[in-house]
Amino acid sequence: MRVQAIGLMSGTSLDGLDICFAVFEKKDNWSFQILKAETLPYHQNWEEKLRNSIHLSSEELLELHSEYGFYLGQKVKEFIEKNSLENIDLIASHGHTVFHQPKKKFTLQIGDGRAIKLETGLPVIYDFRSQDVLMGGNGAPLVPIGDELLFSEYDACLNLGGFSNISLKQNGKRIAFDIAPVNIVLNRLAQKFNKNFDENGDLARKGKLNNDLLAKLNSLEFYNLPHPKSLGIEWCNESVFPLFENIKTEDAIATFTEHVAQQISNVINQNTLQNVLCTGGGSYNTCLIEKIREKTEFGIIIPEKEIIDYKEALIFAFMGVLRMNNEINVLSSATGCKEDHSSGLIC
Repeated sequence: MRVQAIGLMSGTSLDGLDICFAVFEKKDNWSFQILKAETLPYHQNWEEKLRNSIHLSSEELLELHSEYGFYLGQKVKEFIEKNSLENIDLIASHGHTVFHQPKKKFTLQIGDGRAIKLETGLPVIYDFRSQDVLMGGNGAPLVPIGDELLFSEYDACLNLGGFSNISLKQNGKRIAFDIAPVNIVLNRLAQKFNKNFDENGDLARKGKLNNDLLAKLNSLEFYNLPHPKSLGIEWCNESVFPLFENIKTEDAIATFTEHVAQQISNVINQNTLQNVLCTGGGSYNTCLIEKIREKTEFGIIIPEKEIIDYKEALIFAFMGVLRMNNEINVLSSATGCKEDHSSGLIC
């Protein structure tokens, strides 16, 4: 079996739209090759639209769902034409998360897949999370199916994006869970210095550790919950951002970076993980990576840039391939739903 697919990923940190065109082959095992990939930064108006989407009325949100779907379709079409891509079997789109409340049985990723299909004329798979939430799962993390079938040579896969999550084998099963917020918090703090993000962790290095804030962050109830578990922006707005009041922003960045490093290293050390593949935008935060390495006994592996930047988009393309073949693409051991399943709407 040989399939060529495009994966689309828009993370909660609003770094931009990741587009990944890859070929997947299955002989004894699955293998992949990234053929073309690109990140399209959001123009200010789109960044503001997506950032403020959580505050929209239902009517406005439905309008944005459609508008963003056409935007995705246009961007994919431009990507295909610019790179003269051919023989594309499908597009798999994660969409952009607005709400994520699995305990209330709903999650929402906007960007109507039908609009993408209308723009491109290609089969589209989208809305990968809702079915899992309806089945009692967290709807996250979903990438463990790719970690299991495409990156099995590593003890664990750690993603440092808007949120950090990890997947690993435990008692013969692939488990996964969110660890802590990362760029969803650090980027917002960096914006107070008119920066989109804390490049290389330079702002964190300038700040001072606030031990009182660190203790409050580490004592948040989420960190004591058993896995599977997942986080959303609502949790950050309620539990994290209020803690920064009356604290210098550079000190908040320094302290939150330390907090993230502690939470991640706790997970790595508790599970005695020896080679951990680290991807996502936070992999470029050298201050954060140094802190994690200081606190762990084993190896944090930073791969080539292509994998750092596009692993999530790659895996959503792969999930689309599995869905088109009606194969399992969501692991119950990772999300907590009642059984493994094949998820995603096809159009």
